[in-house]
Amino acid sequence: MSFLKFCVAVSFFSFSLFSYNALSSGVGFSSYPLMIDKKFVSLEMTGNLSSNGGVGVQGRFTQKLHSRMTLDGGIGISGGQFSGRVFAGLDYEFFPDYMKQPRFSVKGILQNIKDGDTRKNIFGVTPIFSKGFSFWGYEGFPYASIPLAISLDGSEKSYETIANLSMGITGKVPLEGYGHLTANLEGMLNLKDSYSGLYMGLAFPMN
Repeated sequence: MSFLKFCVAVSFFSFSLFSYNALSSGVGFSSYPLMIDKKFVSLEMTGNLSSNGGVGVQGRFTQKLHSRMTLDGGIGISGGQFSGRVFAGLDYEFFPDYMKQPRFSVKGILQNIKDGDTRKNIFGVTPIFSKGFSFWGYEGFPYASIPLAISLDGSEKSYETIANLSMGITGKVPLEGYGHLTANLEGMLNLKDSYSGLYMGLAFPMN
């Protein structure tokens, strides 16, 4: 239990040091194994300490459509430069998590974000590798991905390419009485025209 409290403390400390990126919805719970037609909603925190930064929150709906496909979408608000966003994604699994083989999927993403006084549309793909492991008797699913996207600014008729390295983990909350909840912690590193950041999310089952 002391180790768990340490992890929670480190997570919240990290949250205060990172900023969220222009790919502002994150990978989320896409790589987490769900039963077909399973649905949940999640509440996620974002933080931004850049020169035009702020803290924020977003809500996400996730549903397993069939054995290989997961749909998600949501809306978020925050202080700072990226003050509002809506997003949707569709994750398709090409290879399952089996024996020593990691799960591999590709997630298509669509976002509309408010960047200062303008709105931008973002289209992208996110290849995701994940693998289930046992951590002190609890199952967790670490993942890594490189989100790649194009951001379109209609007002200036311009575009830019965006790239990040995202790493995270999802798993059931390892506390007695809270095992029905799923938690997510995701960190991102700017590779091109984006920001470094961190998400923290908690998902509640709907069925």
